[in-house]
Amino acid sequence: MMKTFQVIPKISMLDTAEEFIEKFSLSPEDLVIASPSIWNRYFQKVQAGQVILIRKYGSGEPTDEMVESIKKDVTKPYKRVVAIGGGTVIDVAKLFCLEKFIPVGDLFDHVFPAVKKVPLVIVPTTCGTGSEMTNISILEFKSRHTKFGLADDALYADDAVLVPQLLESLPFSVFATSSIDALVHSLESYLSPKATDISETLSLQAAKMILTAYKKIQDAGKEKKMEAMRAEVGKVLTASAMAGIAFGNAGCGTVHAMSYPLGAVYHVPHGEANYAMFTGVFKTYMKYLPDGKIKILNEELAKILDCEKSDVYIKIEELLNENILCKKSLKEYGLRREELLVFTHSVLANQQRLLGNSYIPMTEERILSIYESLYD
Repeated sequence: MMKTFQVIPKISMLDTAEEFIEKFSLSPEDLVIASPSIWNRYFQKVQAGQVILIRKYGSGEPTDEMVESIKKDVTKPYKRVVAIGGGTVIDVAKLFCLEKFIPVGDLFDHVFPAVKKVPLVIVPTTCGTGSEMTNISILEFKSRHTKFGLADDALYADDAVLVPQLLESLPFSVFATSSIDALVHSLESYLSPKATDISETLSLQAAKMILTAYKKIQDAGKEKKMEAMRAEVGKVLTASAMAGIAFGNAGCGTVHAMSYPLGAVYHVPHGEANYAMFTGVFKTYMKYLPDGKIKILNEELAKILDCEKSDVYIKIEELLNENILCKKSLKEYGLRREELLVFTHSVLANQQRLLGNSYIPMTEERILSIYESLYD
Protein backbone atom coordinates (compact mmCIF):
# COMPACT_ATOMS: atom_id res chain seq x y z
CA MET A 1 0.00 0.00 0.00
CA MET A 2 1.36 3.40 -0.97
CA LYS A 3 1.68 5.90 1.86
CA THR A 4 2.37 9.60 1.51
CA PHE A 5 3.76 12.32 3.77
CA GLN A 6 3.52 16.06 3.29
CA VAL A 7 4.08 19.29 5.19
CA ILE A 8 2.14 22.19 3.67
CA PRO A 9 2.42 25.27 5.89
CA LYS A 10 5.64 27.19 6.00
CA ILE A 11 6.74 27.16 9.66
CA SER A 12 8.18 30.32 11.20
CA MET A 13 9.60 30.27 14.72
CA LEU A 14 9.74 33.73 16.31
CA ASP A 15 10.48 34.84 19.85
CA THR A 16 8.06 37.73 20.30
CA ALA A 17 4.79 39.23 19.14
CA GLU A 18 6.71 42.28 17.92
CA GLU A 19 8.69 40.10 15.51
CA PHE A 20 5.46 38.62 14.18
CA ILE A 21 3.92 42.06 13.66
CA GLU A 22 7.02 43.22 11.80
CA LYS A 23 7.49 40.17 9.58
CA PHE A 24 3.84 39.54 8.70
CA SER A 25 2.71 43.17 8.38
CA LEU A 26 -0.86 43.07 9.64
CA SER A 27 -2.89 45.45 7.50
CA PRO A 28 -6.39 46.88 7.02
CA GLU A 29 -6.98 44.23 4.35
CA ASP A 30 -6.74 41.40 6.89
CA LEU A 31 -9.53 39.60 8.70
CA VAL A 32 -8.16 38.75 12.15
CA ILE A 33 -9.86 36.16 14.34
CA ALA A 34 -8.27 36.15 17.77
CA SER A 35 -8.39 35.29 21.43
CA PRO A 36 -9.38 38.54 23.19
CA SER A 37 -6.85 38.21 26.02
CA ILE A 38 -3.95 37.67 23.61
CA TRP A 39 -5.08 40.37 21.18
CA ASN A 40 -5.55 42.97 23.92
CA ARG A 41 -2.22 42.16 25.55
CA TYR A 42 0.04 42.02 22.49
CA PHE A 43 -1.73 43.44 19.44
CA GLN A 44 -4.21 46.11 20.53
CA LYS A 45 -2.23 48.97 18.94
CA VAL A 46 -1.94 47.19 15.59
CA GLN A 47 -3.93 48.78 12.77
CA ALA A 48 -5.40 45.58 11.35
CA GLY A 49 -8.59 45.23 9.35
CA GLN A 50 -11.69 43.75 10.90
CA VAL A 51 -10.87 42.03 14.20
CA ILE A 52 -13.17 39.29 15.47
CA LEU A 53 -12.65 38.48 19.15
CA ILE A 54 -13.87 34.93 19.51
CA ARG A 55 -15.34 35.05 23.02
CA LYS A 56 -18.10 37.39 21.88
CA TYR A 57 -19.56 34.33 20.16
CA GLY A 58 -19.34 31.87 23.04
CA SER A 59 -16.84 30.04 25.20
CA GLY A 60 -15.52 26.54 24.81
CA GLU A 61 -15.32 24.43 21.68
CA PRO A 62 -16.06 25.78 18.17
CA THR A 63 -19.59 25.24 16.91
CA ASP A 64 -21.58 25.60 13.71
CA GLU A 65 -23.64 28.34 15.33
CA MET A 66 -20.49 30.28 16.22
CA VAL A 67 -19.25 30.19 12.61
CA GLU A 68 -22.55 31.38 11.20
CA SER A 69 -22.81 34.21 13.78
CA ILE A 70 -19.31 35.44 12.98
CA LYS A 71 -20.05 35.33 9.25
CA LYS A 72 -22.94 37.76 9.79
CA ASP A 73 -20.61 40.20 11.55
CA VAL A 74 -17.86 40.14 8.90
CA THR A 75 -19.00 43.08 6.80
CA LYS A 76 -15.81 44.07 4.98
CA PRO A 77 -13.95 42.28 2.18
CA TYR A 78 -10.56 40.85 3.14
CA LYS A 79 -7.50 39.54 1.34
CA ARG A 80 -5.99 37.39 4.12
CA VAL A 81 -7.16 35.61 7.27
CA VAL A 82 -4.98 35.72 10.37
CA ALA A 83 -5.82 33.41 13.28
CA ILE A 84 -4.27 34.19 16.66
CA GLY A 85 -5.55 31.86 19.35
CA GLY A 86 -6.21 28.33 20.45
CA GLY A 87 -8.09 25.49 18.80
CA THR A 88 -11.44 27.27 18.63
CA VAL A 89 -9.97 30.30 16.87
CA ILE A 90 -7.98 28.15 14.45
CA ASP A 91 -10.78 25.76 13.49
CA VAL A 92 -13.14 28.67 12.84
CA ALA A 93 -10.60 30.79 10.96
CA LYS A 94 -9.80 27.97 8.52
CA LEU A 95 -13.32 28.20 7.16
CA PHE A 96 -13.10 31.94 6.50
CA CYS A 97 -10.33 31.45 3.95
CA LEU A 98 -12.80 29.56 1.71
CA GLU A 99 -14.88 30.93 -1.15
CA LYS A 100 -18.03 29.49 0.41
CA PHE A 101 -18.69 27.89 3.79
CA ILE A 102 -22.30 28.78 4.62
CA PRO A 103 -24.45 26.81 5.37
CA VAL A 104 -21.58 25.26 7.31
CA GLY A 105 -23.44 21.96 7.67
CA ASP A 106 -23.56 21.63 3.89
CA LEU A 107 -19.81 22.22 3.69
CA PHE A 108 -19.11 19.46 6.23
CA ASP A 109 -21.62 17.18 4.48
CA HIS A 110 -19.77 17.78 1.17
CA VAL A 111 -22.81 19.29 -0.51
CA PHE A 112 -20.40 21.79 -2.08
CA PRO A 113 -16.58 21.68 -2.27
CA ALA A 114 -14.09 23.54 -0.11
CA VAL A 115 -12.29 26.01 -2.37
CA LYS A 116 -9.61 28.28 -0.96
CA LYS A 117 -10.02 31.98 -1.67
CA VAL A 118 -7.45 33.87 0.46
CA PRO A 119 -4.21 33.02 2.29
CA LEU A 120 -4.30 31.88 5.92
CA VAL A 121 -1.77 32.64 8.67
CA ILE A 122 -2.12 30.73 11.95
CA VAL A 123 -0.47 31.69 15.24
CA PRO A 124 -1.34 29.13 17.97
CA THR A 125 -1.54 30.40 21.55
CA THR A 126 -2.00 27.05 23.26
CA CYS A 127 0.25 24.01 23.06
CA GLY A 128 -1.99 21.19 22.03
CA THR A 129 -4.21 21.33 18.99
CA GLY A 130 -1.48 21.11 16.35
CA SER A 131 -4.21 22.42 14.07
CA GLU A 132 -1.87 25.01 12.60
CA MET A 133 -0.21 22.12 10.76
CA THR A 134 -3.28 20.24 9.53
CA ASN A 135 -5.97 20.40 6.87
CA ILE A 136 -8.71 19.65 9.40
CA SER A 137 -11.40 21.77 11.03
CA ILE A 138 -13.49 20.32 13.86
CA LEU A 139 -16.86 21.78 14.83
CA GLU A 140 -19.53 20.79 17.30
CA PHE A 141 -22.88 20.69 15.50
CA LYS A 142 -25.40 21.69 18.11
CA SER A 143 -28.45 20.14 16.51
CA ARG A 144 -26.65 16.82 15.93
CA HIS A 145 -25.17 16.62 19.46
CA THR A 146 -21.74 15.57 18.26
CA LYS A 147 -18.59 16.85 16.57
CA PHE A 148 -17.61 16.46 12.96
CA GLY A 149 -14.30 16.99 11.22
CA LEU A 150 -13.75 18.32 7.73
CA ALA A 151 -10.43 17.29 6.17
CA ASP A 152 -9.56 19.10 2.96
CA ASP A 153 -6.32 20.52 1.60
CA ALA A 154 -8.06 23.88 1.13
CA LEU A 155 -7.90 24.22 4.92
CA TYR A 156 -4.11 24.15 5.18
CA ALA A 157 -2.53 27.35 6.46
CA ASP A 158 -0.03 29.09 4.22
CA ASP A 159 2.04 30.05 7.27
CA ALA A 160 2.17 28.53 10.75
CA VAL A 161 3.93 30.83 13.19
CA LEU A 162 5.17 29.63 16.59
CA VAL A 163 5.67 32.45 19.11
CA PRO A 164 6.40 31.13 22.63
CA GLN A 165 5.91 34.59 24.17
CA LEU A 166 2.17 34.32 23.45
CA LEU A 167 1.94 31.39 25.86
CA GLU A 168 3.55 33.18 28.82
CA SER A 169 0.20 33.84 30.51
CA LEU A 170 -1.35 30.48 29.65
CA PRO A 171 -3.38 29.18 32.63
CA PHE A 172 -2.17 25.84 33.92
CA SER A 173 -5.57 24.25 33.26
CA VAL A 174 -5.34 25.21 29.58
CA PHE A 175 -1.75 23.99 29.39
CA ALA A 176 -2.93 20.70 30.89
CA THR A 177 -5.82 20.01 28.53
CA SER A 178 -4.06 21.26 25.41
CA SER A 179 -0.79 19.41 26.03
CA ILE A 180 -2.67 16.18 26.81
CA ASP A 181 -4.40 16.60 23.46
CA ALA A 182 -0.98 16.86 21.80
CA LEU A 183 0.22 13.77 23.66
CA VAL A 184 -2.78 11.80 22.43
CA HIS A 185 -2.18 13.11 18.90
CA SER A 186 1.36 11.77 19.03
CA LEU A 187 0.45 8.33 20.35
CA GLU A 188 -2.62 7.77 18.18
CA SER A 189 -0.82 8.86 15.03
CA TYR A 190 2.07 6.50 15.83
CA LEU A 191 -0.32 3.53 15.89
CA SER A 192 -2.31 4.59 12.83
CA PRO A 193 -2.22 2.19 9.87
CA LYS A 194 -1.48 5.27 7.73
CA ALA A 195 1.71 6.10 9.66
CA THR A 196 5.03 6.29 7.81
CA ASP A 197 8.60 6.14 9.09
CA ILE A 198 8.68 9.94 9.00
CA SER A 199 5.40 10.44 10.87
CA GLU A 200 6.37 7.80 13.44
CA THR A 201 9.62 9.62 14.17
CA LEU A 202 7.75 12.88 14.71
CA SER A 203 5.13 11.13 16.87
CA LEU A 204 7.70 9.55 19.18
CA GLN A 205 9.77 12.71 19.51
CA ALA A 206 6.67 14.78 20.30
CA ALA A 207 5.56 12.28 22.95
CA LYS A 208 9.04 12.28 24.46
CA MET A 209 9.14 16.09 24.64
CA ILE A 210 5.71 16.32 26.27
CA LEU A 211 6.29 13.55 28.81
CA THR A 212 9.71 14.99 29.65
CA ALA A 213 8.06 18.35 30.30
CA TYR A 214 5.55 16.67 32.61
CA LYS A 215 8.38 15.00 34.51
CA LYS A 216 10.13 18.35 34.97
CA ILE A 217 6.90 19.84 36.30
CA GLN A 218 6.64 16.89 38.67
CA ASP A 219 10.23 17.39 39.84
CA ALA A 220 9.62 21.09 40.49
CA GLY A 221 6.90 20.33 43.05
CA LYS A 222 3.47 21.88 43.46
CA GLU A 223 4.74 25.24 44.71
CA LYS A 224 6.85 25.79 41.59
CA LYS A 225 4.78 24.02 38.96
CA MET A 226 3.71 27.26 37.24
CA GLU A 227 7.34 28.33 36.96
CA ALA A 228 8.26 24.91 35.58
CA MET A 229 5.35 25.01 33.12
CA ARG A 230 6.46 28.39 31.76
CA ALA A 231 9.99 27.06 31.32
CA GLU A 232 8.71 24.10 29.29
CA VAL A 233 5.81 25.61 27.36
CA GLY A 234 7.89 26.62 24.33
CA LYS A 235 9.15 23.06 23.94
CA VAL A 236 5.62 21.71 24.26
CA LEU A 237 4.44 24.21 21.63
CA THR A 238 7.04 22.77 19.26
CA ALA A 239 6.04 19.22 20.21
CA SER A 240 2.41 20.07 19.52
CA ALA A 241 3.31 21.24 16.01
CA MET A 242 5.34 18.07 15.44
CA ALA A 243 2.40 15.95 16.59
CA GLY A 244 0.18 18.04 14.32
CA ILE A 245 2.33 17.17 11.32
CA ALA A 246 2.23 13.50 12.35
CA PHE A 247 -1.53 13.22 12.82
CA GLY A 248 -2.16 15.50 9.86
CA ASN A 249 -0.59 12.75 7.76
CA ALA A 250 -1.44 9.57 9.69
CA GLY A 251 -4.64 10.59 11.43
CA CYS A 252 -6.00 10.14 14.92
CA GLY A 253 -8.12 7.18 15.92
CA THR A 254 -10.47 5.71 18.49
CA VAL A 255 -9.57 7.97 21.42
CA HIS A 256 -10.65 11.04 19.47
CA ALA A 257 -13.68 9.28 18.00
CA MET A 258 -14.97 8.24 21.42
CA SER A 259 -14.21 11.61 23.02
CA TYR A 260 -16.38 13.60 20.62
CA PRO A 261 -19.83 12.74 22.05
CA LEU A 262 -18.59 13.44 25.59
CA GLY A 263 -17.18 16.81 24.57
CA ALA A 264 -20.25 17.79 22.57
CA VAL A 265 -22.97 16.70 25.00
CA TYR A 266 -21.28 17.55 28.31
CA HIS A 267 -19.03 20.40 27.11
CA VAL A 268 -15.84 18.77 28.34
CA PRO A 269 -12.64 20.44 27.05
CA HIS A 270 -11.27 18.45 24.15
CA GLY A 271 -7.98 17.40 25.75
CA GLU A 272 -9.73 16.39 28.94
CA ALA A 273 -12.27 14.32 27.00
CA ASN A 274 -9.39 12.61 25.22
CA TYR A 275 -7.73 11.81 28.55
CA ALA A 276 -11.00 10.31 29.82
CA MET A 277 -10.85 7.81 26.93
CA PHE A 278 -7.11 7.36 26.45
CA THR A 279 -6.08 4.52 28.76
CA GLY A 280 -9.34 2.62 28.23
CA VAL A 281 -8.75 2.59 24.48
CA PHE A 282 -5.06 1.71 24.70
CA LYS A 283 -5.69 -1.10 27.17
CA THR A 284 -8.21 -2.50 24.69
CA TYR A 285 -5.58 -2.29 21.97
CA MET A 286 -3.25 -4.26 24.24
CA LYS A 287 -5.91 -6.87 24.90
CA TYR A 288 -6.58 -7.68 21.25
CA LEU A 289 -3.21 -7.04 19.56
CA PRO A 290 -0.44 -6.94 22.21
CA ASP A 291 2.41 -8.06 19.96
CA GLY A 292 1.86 -5.58 17.15
CA LYS A 293 3.11 -2.04 16.82
CA ILE A 294 1.91 -1.10 20.29
CA LYS A 295 4.62 -3.36 21.72
CA ILE A 296 7.28 -1.15 20.13
CA LEU A 297 5.48 1.98 21.33
CA ASN A 298 5.35 0.66 24.88
CA GLU A 299 9.07 -0.09 24.80
CA GLU A 300 9.77 3.52 23.80
CA LEU A 301 7.41 4.92 26.43
CA ALA A 302 9.00 2.72 29.10
CA LYS A 303 12.39 4.29 28.33
CA ILE A 304 10.96 7.79 28.69
CA LEU A 305 9.06 7.00 31.88
CA ASP A 306 11.74 4.75 33.40
CA CYS A 307 9.33 1.89 34.07
CA GLU A 308 8.46 -1.60 32.89
CA LYS A 309 6.71 -1.96 29.52
CA SER A 310 3.69 -3.49 31.24
CA ASP A 311 3.31 -0.41 33.45
CA VAL A 312 3.48 2.45 30.92
CA TYR A 313 -0.22 3.39 31.00
CA ILE A 314 -0.37 3.12 34.79
CA LYS A 315 2.69 5.36 34.94
CA ILE A 316 1.22 7.89 32.51
CA GLU A 317 -1.97 8.09 34.57
CA GLU A 318 0.02 8.56 37.78
CA LEU A 319 2.13 11.29 36.20
CA LEU A 320 -0.89 13.15 34.85
CA ASN A 321 -3.21 12.63 37.80
CA GLU A 322 -0.71 13.85 40.36
CA ASN A 323 0.83 16.72 38.41
CA ILE A 324 -1.17 17.78 35.34
CA LEU A 325 -4.88 16.86 35.34
CA CYS A 326 -6.80 14.39 37.48
CA LYS A 327 -8.77 11.93 35.38
CA LYS A 328 -12.51 11.67 36.00
CA SER A 329 -14.89 8.80 35.45
CA LEU A 330 -17.64 9.28 32.87
CA LYS A 331 -20.16 9.21 35.69
CA GLU A 332 -18.50 12.26 37.25
CA TYR A 333 -19.33 14.29 34.14
CA GLY A 334 -23.02 13.55 34.66
CA LEU A 335 -23.22 10.83 32.04
CA ARG A 336 -26.01 8.31 32.65
CA ARG A 337 -25.27 4.64 32.13
CA GLU A 338 -28.04 4.33 29.55
CA GLU A 339 -26.26 6.96 27.43
CA LEU A 340 -23.27 4.67 26.87
CA LEU A 341 -25.03 2.80 24.09
CA VAL A 342 -26.25 6.11 22.60
CA PHE A 343 -22.65 7.36 22.55
CA THR A 344 -21.50 4.08 21.00
CA HIS A 345 -24.02 4.40 18.17
CA SER A 346 -23.04 8.05 17.67
CA VAL A 347 -19.37 7.10 17.28
CA LEU A 348 -20.17 4.36 14.76
CA ALA A 349 -22.52 6.59 12.78
CA ASN A 350 -20.48 9.80 12.75
CA GLN A 351 -16.78 9.07 13.30
CA GLN A 352 -15.80 6.56 10.62
CA ARG A 353 -13.12 9.00 9.42
CA LEU A 354 -11.34 8.50 12.75
CA LEU A 355 -12.21 4.85 13.30
CA GLY A 356 -10.51 4.11 9.99
CA ASN A 357 -7.22 5.09 11.68
CA SER A 358 -7.69 2.77 14.64
CA TYR A 359 -4.95 0.34 15.66
CA ILE A 360 -7.55 -2.47 15.68
CA PRO A 361 -11.03 -2.71 14.09
CA MET A 362 -13.57 -1.16 16.43
CA THR A 363 -16.94 -2.89 16.74
CA GLU A 364 -20.02 -1.84 18.69
CA GLU A 365 -19.13 -4.41 21.35
CA ARG A 366 -15.59 -3.08 21.77
CA ILE A 367 -16.59 0.58 21.89
CA LEU A 368 -19.38 -0.07 24.38
CA SER A 369 -17.04 -2.16 26.52
CA ILE A 370 -14.54 0.71 26.70
CA TYR A 371 -17.24 3.20 27.69
CA GLU A 372 -18.47 0.78 30.37
CA SER A 373 -14.96 0.30 31.76
CA LEU A 374 -14.58 4.07 32.13
CA TYR A 375 -18.01 4.76 33.61
CA ASP A 376 -17.42 4.36 37.39
